[in-house]
Amino acid sequence: MATQDGSEEVIMETEAKPKEAEPLGEDVEKGGAEATSHTDAGNSTTQDSNISNGDDTEDKETVDLKIIWNKNKYDLKIPVDSTGAKLKESIHSLTGLPPAMQKVMYKGLLPEDKTLREIKITNGAKIMVVGSTINDVLAVNTPKEVIQQEVKAEENKKEPLCRQKQHRKVLDKGKPDDIMPAIKGAKERLPTVPLSGMFNKSGGKVRLTFKLEQDQLWIGTKERTEKVPMGSIKNIVSEPIEGHEDYHMMAFQLGPTEASQYWVYWVPAQFVDAIKDTVLGKWQYF
Repeated sequence: MATQDGSEEVIMETEAKPKEAEPLGEDVEKGGAEATSHTDAGNSTTQDSNISNGDDTEDKETVDLKIIWNKNKYDLKIPVDSTGAKLKESIHSLTGLPPAMQKVMYKGLLPEDKTLREIKITNGAKIMVVGSTINDVLAVNTPKEVIQQEVKAEENKKEPLCRQKQHRKVLDKGKPDDIMPAIKGAKERLPTVPLSGMFNKSGGKVRLTFKLEQDQLWIGTKERTEKVPMGSIKNIVSEPIEGHEDYHMMAFQLGPTEASQYWVYWVPAQFVDAIKDTVLGKWQYF
């Protein structure tokens, strides 16, 4: 029965081969399923990532602004809920001008703590930026600081300005009939119209116009209008008028000494801080 034994061995070998092949086929199927599963998972992850990235940039209302600095113009798109401080950072990226050196103006000096929406800045608005490099500021600012200290020290030695003879001859004329209304203890941004109805040292009518786009202060009288670069004004002195504390007397120092002071009387108190900030710039006090 050798033949039968041999054939049985052949049959056993033949039957054994499919049994060994079956697990291999299952592994391949499992591997393919796992590969398909990983591929589907990868596709799902990519889709989720795209949606997430889209959410980061969508639904943000923006405004297109025109930034004007040093006779150069820049286009800037920024979220309307950005603050004035954030706008300064964006301007820094555009111009290289550090935020601390920027005087940003839109209908007056731009507040850093309010959003563009609160300030009511709209598409196409022109934002004026005034500022110099650190070296220029140091060169100009140091003598101004010295002058300010000397002026303050001198003021402390004197009687109140409104009692001095040179000012009494103007103040004794009384409050002008067409003077703008004043609010004691209030602080407001500069109005869009000139400040008018005030007196100068000679008792003549004077008006102040703040030309922010040109960085100039226009001092107008009946005879002429003097266009003064804001950067040339060394200091500003102001003091409430006794008995009329809702109005101030104010001097713009146009040269290196007190002899160059241009006096203006009956300035509404609510605009005093805004005038100083706009003309001198907050960075002057750093």
